[in-house]
Amino acid sequence: MSDKTEALVVSPLLDSREVAAYLKVSESTLSRWRSAGTGPPFLRLGGIARYRLDAMDRWLAELEHDHAQES
Repeated sequence: MSDKTEALVVSPLLDSREVAAYLKVSESTLSRWRSAGTGPPFLRLGGIARYRLDAMDRWLAELEHDHAQES
């Protein structure tokens, strides 16, 4: 690889079954979250929801609470 060429890193795409297992929720919960717009960001490819692993991890990080800041 030359200095002018950057490595293209693409986050893996996961399906609903894989994401539900990763988050330890049911697929129906994941579907409800999609409908409500409250779940992890997703793409529709051919009518099927797909999730980027890095986007899902960012979504999880945003949900974390810093208990030291809570009153």
